[in-house]
Amino acid sequence: MATSSPRETAAALPPLTSGPHRKRLGLISIVACFGGLLFGYDTGVINGALRPMSEELGLTPFTEGVVTSSLVFAAAVGALSGGRISDAWGRRRTILLLSVLFFVGTMIVVFTPGYEVLVAGRVCLGLAVGGASAVVPVFLAELAPYEIRGSIAGRNEVAIVIGQLAAFVINAIIGNVFSESPSVWRVMFAISALPAVALFIGMLRMPESPRWLVEKGRHREALEVLKTVRSEERAIAELGEVEHVAEEERAEHQIGLGAILSNKNLIRILLVGIGLGIAQQLTGINSIMYYGQIVLIESGFSANAALIANIAPGVIAVVGGFIALYLMDRLDRRKTFMIGLTLTTTCHLLIGASSMLLEEGNPLRPFVILALVVAFVGSMQTFLNVAVWVYLSEVFPLHMRGVGIGVSVFMLWVANGVLSLYFPSLVAAVGITGTFFLFAGVGALALLFVYTQVPETRGRTLEALEEDVTTGAIYTVKAPNS
Repeated sequence: MATSSPRETAAALPPLTSGPHRKRLGLISIVACFGGLLFGYDTGVINGALRPMSEELGLTPFTEGVVTSSLVFAAAVGALSGGRISDAWGRRRTILLLSVLFFVGTMIVVFTPGYEVLVAGRVCLGLAVGGASAVVPVFLAELAPYEIRGSIAGRNEVAIVIGQLAAFVINAIIGNVFSESPSVWRVMFAISALPAVALFIGMLRMPESPRWLVEKGRHREALEVLKTVRSEERAIAELGEVEHVAEEERAEHQIGLGAILSNKNLIRILLVGIGLGIAQQLTGINSIMYYGQIVLIESGFSANAALIANIAPGVIAVVGGFIALYLMDRLDRRKTFMIGLTLTTTCHLLIGASSMLLEEGNPLRPFVILALVVAFVGSMQTFLNVAVWVYLSEVFPLHMRGVGIGVSVFMLWVANGVLSLYFPSLVAAVGITGTFFLFAGVGALALLFVYTQVPETRGRTLEALEEDVTTGAIYTVKAPNS
């Protein structure tokens, strides 16, 4: 494969201009990010709904873990299959399918008569959540100009934490106002039907990914889509770049799983994606998002106070998400990862030390641990969560993008599921102190992994990245100081 033309094309691309096409791109990102909003709400709502749910349905600690983790393990399957389906059907049609799954899963949970049907509903929601986590970032990355790809693709992660914050706030309001109602948790879940409907209606009017259209030989449609989100001159230039790479892939038979397994550089970048996904989850971030109330109760808060205090990590996650969007196109991805892992590991050490030094009954203990949990979530969201999802959406070549992000996010969700299933048992066995010291050890290993294995991707077109990844040049090329 030639190593110069896409990079030369990128250098010669007409500059971005303002106009209706920029507003159109913004609208597309808002509509698609309803998938991220649903992702966040459906993963965060369990945080406050679990206790009343358990009381009404008679759940045991084990079945509580099954109900919580069933969504997460199903999300792993959804991520893997969602990536493959989006390669075959298209990004837009797959997102439409996911919106239907979100709605159906919500209805099953809301009207469930018992534990078994509840788990079935959570599995349906998990398939939708996993699919959205793999498809929406790719859809946004493939539509965005390379200069602002980080901030456009990163909007999905901000939508996720807005969804989680919405779940925490709604849980706190409904849970405290209607605390005597045994079915209050059903109302908490029912709220998510609204964004599911909005996603379906909105995506009916959204375009398909132009890069997917080129991959399928539908060049005229791809140009029409690009002209709606770029100036005409820029659209024509970008289409030529994408066509060039797609033609070379077909000429060299670089399509399908066989192409990945026959190229050591593609295998290596797939392992990088898997490693990043697992590292993100083993920081323990979703243990806080799923079991934050339990952690705060263990720290010394009462149940109702913990439900309210739990809003604080949700607020800082949203604030951190907006800061991350500002940084995404200004700070290299590797540097962002390393800052984030350094800060989160430090927070883990401080949480563990505080829970060890401040004895139970000390009035300062719950507030100190809450402050450190908030600092951890803020660090995670500002420097790791958004950056990891953006990185996974951009690093894989077009012909393996669905498979690459699908496999990486599959492993991310598997790690998430194992942690969500065993986190209560881990806290019961070693306490908050041991749990967060363990997270700190994993964080140190993740920092070493990023430093030695993760290449830079910022500041280049997807097509230029594709050449560098395929040839292995990505490990020697540095991002421009833009």
